[in-house]
Amino acid sequence: MKIIVPMAGRGSRLRPHTLTVPKPLIPIAGKPIVHRLVEDIAKVLDEKIDEVAFIIAEDFGEKVEKDLMKIANSLGAKGTIYYQDKPLGTGHAIMCAKESLSGPAVIAYADTLFKADFNLDKSADGVMWVKKVENPSAFGVVQLNQAGEITDLVEKPEEFVSDLAVIGIYYFKDVEVLKNELQGVLDDKLTRGGEYQINDGIERMRANGLKFVPGKVDEWMDCGNKNVTVETNGRMLNFLHQDGEKLISDSVKIRNAEITEPCYIGENVELVNAKIGPNVSIGDGSRIEDSTIKNSLIQTEAVIKNASLDNAMIGNHAKFDGNFTQISIGDYSVLE
Repeated sequence: MKIIVPMAGRGSRLRPHTLTVPKPLIPIAGKPIVHRLVEDIAKVLDEKIDEVAFIIAEDFGEKVEKDLMKIANSLGAKGTIYYQDKPLGTGHAIMCAKESLSGPAVIAYADTLFKADFNLDKSADGVMWVKKVENPSAFGVVQLNQAGEITDLVEKPEEFVSDLAVIGIYYFKDVEVLKNELQGVLDDKLTRGGEYQINDGIERMRANGLKFVPGKVDEWMDCGNKNVTVETNGRMLNFLHQDGEKLISDSVKIRNAEITEPCYIGENVELVNAKIGPNVSIGDGSRIEDSTIKNSLIQTEAVIKNASLDNAMIGNHAKFDGNFTQISIGDYSVLE
C-alpha cells in the first residue's frame, strides 16, 4: 500500500506562518499536520505501508525534505519526494508523482485531519472519504444510489443534492488506472479555472464502469486558515486527552503557573506566573511569563510576556510583550 500526499503550496491563507514553514508542517498538538494525517490513514488501512510519496514545491528546502523522510520512516515505509513546478491543480500534482502511481494507494491532501473508525471496502475500485455537513453548498458532495455506490460528484451545489462532502482523501485499488485517466485529462487540456483536477480523472474511471463507494469519517478538521487551524488544534487536543495520551513534557519548568487541560506543552518550555489552557499547544523551548493563554497555538522558541491571548497563533522564534511601546512586524502579520 502507498500513500500519496500532494502538498506543493505553502498556503497563502495561513500567512505569515507559511512564509517559512509549509502549511502541512505546522504542528497540531505538537505534531505536524502531515505527520498526523499519514499516521491516521495508516491506522484506518491497518496494513503495511510500503511507500509515502510527497509532492512539494522545490523551494521547501532540504530540512523539510529530511523531515518528510522521517515521517515515512516512522511508518516503516520508503519516502519519496516529487516536485510540482507550477500550481496547476490537484490532478497535475498527482501526475508529478507518476513513477509511484501503481498498485493500491491512498491519495490525501495535506491540509486536513480526520478521525474515523470504518472498514475500508477494498473490493471497490475506489473509496472517497466523506463527512456529513450542515452546509453542503460550500463543498463538493457525492450522490449515492440504493446500493450505497457513488453515482455523481457535484461541486458546491446551489440546490440540495447531498450532504456528504468530499474531504480530500481517496483510496484506489489500482492507482495506475487513475494515472492513465489523468494523463488523458492533461493530454486533452481539460482544465477548470486553469487547473487540472483529480475529479475529472475519477469521473473518467466511473464512466468506464469502475465502482466508487463512500468511506464516512466521524470528524473532519480543516487547517486552511488561522482560525480553523487553532480550532482544529483544540479539537485534536481533546481527542488525544480522552485517549489518555501524554501531552505535557516532563521537562516543562513551572513557577507559579496553572495548566488547565487539555494542553500540549513541549520540551524545555518555561511557564512563569502564567495561566495556560484549555486548548493550548506550546512548542519546544518557548517561554511564557506573566500571561494568560487559552485556545491558542504557539510554536517553538517563542517568548511571550504580559499577554492575554485567546484564539491566537504565534510562530517560531516570535517575541510578544503585551506592554510593547515599539513594534516590528513583517509581511502578512496581523494584530487584532
